[in-house]
Amino acid sequence: MDTAAPQHTGRITYRDAVLDDVPALVPLVQSAYRGDSSKVGWTTEAHLLQGQRTDAASVEAVVTAPGSRLMVVERDGGIIACCQLEHRGEAAYFGMFAVRPELQGAGLGRQILAEAERRVLELWDVREMHMVVISVREELIAWYERRGYRRTGRMSPFPYGDERFGVPQRDDLQFELLVKELG
Repeated sequence: MDTAAPQHTGRITYRDAVLDDVPALVPLVQSAYRGDSSKVGWTTEAHLLQGQRTDAASVEAVVTAPGSRLMVVERDGGIIACCQLEHRGEAAYFGMFAVRPELQGAGLGRQILAEAERRVLELWDVREMHMVVISVREELIAWYERRGYRRTGRMSPFPYGDERFGVPQRDDLQFELLVKELG
């Protein structure tokens, strides 16, 4: 489904990622969260984590796993964002959400999240959308709360020692489950 992008020229299109997209998706996700490029946007985790946010094998796994999709968002033929959608029983999982840093803050993320919610309802007729967010990311959690997600207080540990997820810059990182009722 195509929709006009607010405050930007060009049409926004959505499609499922294919393996040929992986070389473009890995640096997109990296740029939204880690390193100097991420500091252009507001979703940076560079102050919390150094190193990689994802790698080609992790993105390939999302693209090829049964019940999983990586939604690619394009404008004028270029990839500008992505998000993971995974069917988990009566819920869908939302993850690997990345918007090019220079495009953040103009309503694009809100538009993509709404499309992701619409798609999981259409694809899997789920009751809830789930996601995990690093619990100290108060500004990001507040953004999701304004979109109807609620904090559950259910925490899971950060994978300290596994550099595939980055190199923590502090010792109090954990993930909190956020949930939104759909439909």
